Amino acid sequence: MGAKIASLSMLIALTACQTGGGSFCAVAKPMRPSHQAIAAMSDQEVNEILAHDRKGQKLCGWKP
Repeated sequence: MGAKIASLSMLIALTACQTGGGSFCAVAKPMRPSHQAIAAMSDQEVNEILAHDRKGQKLCGWKP
């Protein structure tokens, strides 16, 4: 019984991660904020944009 519950929980968790929008490359675009916008951002926000753009470079072939 415990194994069935664990399996069901895993299935629900994996299903919740699915999106109807397609792959990252199909739905995401590079983020290109201006120098002024970057200056106004927190370090965390800048790091999030960099991570997003690096993922796009790796997966989708975006150019810097």
